[in-house]
Amino acid sequence: MATVNLTAHAFMETIHRDGIVLVDWWASWCGPCRMFAPVYERASQAHDDIVFAKVDTEAEQSLSAQAGITSIPTLMAFRDGIGVFAQPGALPPAALEQVIAAVRDLDMDQVRAQLAEQEKQSA
Repeated sequence: MATVNLTAHAFMETIHRDGIVLVDWWASWCGPCRMFAPVYERASQAHDDIVFAKVDTEAEQSLSAQAGITSIPTLMAFRDGIGVFAQPGALPPAALEQVIAAVRDLDMDQVRAQLAEQEKQSA
């Protein structure tokens, strides 16, 4: 599957899907972003069960601010509508594959239980 360009309009709907959604926050002027782009594209072709999305931080400045993006590229991972990973920096292919494997291996029942416990403690 090719990467999907996300706008503010489609962002929430996309990340709240069941399954895994990866989001690459980038800009055309960013050297590390351009370096990471082909790595991300190849991974999107190898994992057709995952949504690989990209957000152009220049075109979507308000969305980028809402997401707390302060450095690009930043990779975020969502699983079943829950943010489970966020890290700035261009990842080499092996590291991206490790992130994908880790997100796949998550016990989402345990993740939900941890989130519920955190919400209970902060209330």
